[in-house]
Amino acid sequence: MKYRSLETKPYKLIEPVALLSGIVVASPHSGRNYLSSVKEQSILDPTTLRSSEDAFVDELMDFAPALGIPLICSEIPRAFVDLNRARDELDPAIIEGIKPNRQNPRVISGLGVIPRVVANGKEIYSGKLSKEAAIERLENFWDPYHSKLAELLDRARQQFGYSILIDTHSMPHEAILNASSSFRTSQIVLGDRYGATCAPEIINDLIKLISKNGLRASRNVPFSGAYIVQKYGSPGVNRHAIQLEIDRSIYMDERKIQKLEKFHELKNKLQSIMRDFSQIHTCLTSIAAE
Repeated sequence: MKYRSLETKPYKLIEPVALLSGIVVASPHSGRNYLSSVKEQSILDPTTLRSSEDAFVDELMDFAPALGIPLICSEIPRAFVDLNRARDELDPAIIEGIKPNRQNPRVISGLGVIPRVVANGKEIYSGKLSKEAAIERLENFWDPYHSKLAELLDRARQQFGYSILIDTHSMPHEAILNASSSFRTSQIVLGDRYGATCAPEIINDLIKLISKNGLRASRNVPFSGAYIVQKYGSPGVNRHAIQLEIDRSIYMDERKIQKLEKFHELKNKLQSIMRDFSQIHTCLTSIAAE
């Protein structure tokens, strides 16, 4: 089944008129094109199927190109292919002909590159997918997205001497409530794998701007960053990557998957944060070039 040619593109890319910094904004989990073939295979109702989606994050960040920042967003849902997983994180419990990997907790829990479950561990399918169908999903959707993301980051580094990936997600409010008491008021969580994927001065700039705009941020708790920032973040060679998680309850009704009136207020704050963050790094680039 040729998903890509029949029903959707793997990603949406919005380029700025002119690049103004080495920043790239991505939203790998906000895709909501639930292919008819997936709807037919799934045993879940449409709302439950969307429960692991980072709903509306692409819209929250769609100001990026106006700031001179490219924006890349998945068009396909996380329940179909999880772009924030390694390509080989295949789950034998849902894909035929795959050898068990007992060392990977994400795959064991059903959250591999082709998920077996959505939020709260609800099974997506009643049976297994063929290995061929799984590989076709990766070739048609995972490969093009990561190829384009890598290209954008390489271009940024070549032009500006550095790249900064802001990998944008949303998190269930429950995840914050379940964190240790000192982090339960966080509205945004910045993950850099405890310093492994981003220089501290860069993430500190972002934390200060978040606070300046009236939002509460924490670092690495309860999310320290997953595959994408680990893959693309290498601060030793001026490649930086930050996973930015937004508490869903501050902009949407999580149960109904609908925007709240305060959606636009949050979007304006995020735009102010990213505008100032971009200007800081545009200035730094100009100084370095002199």
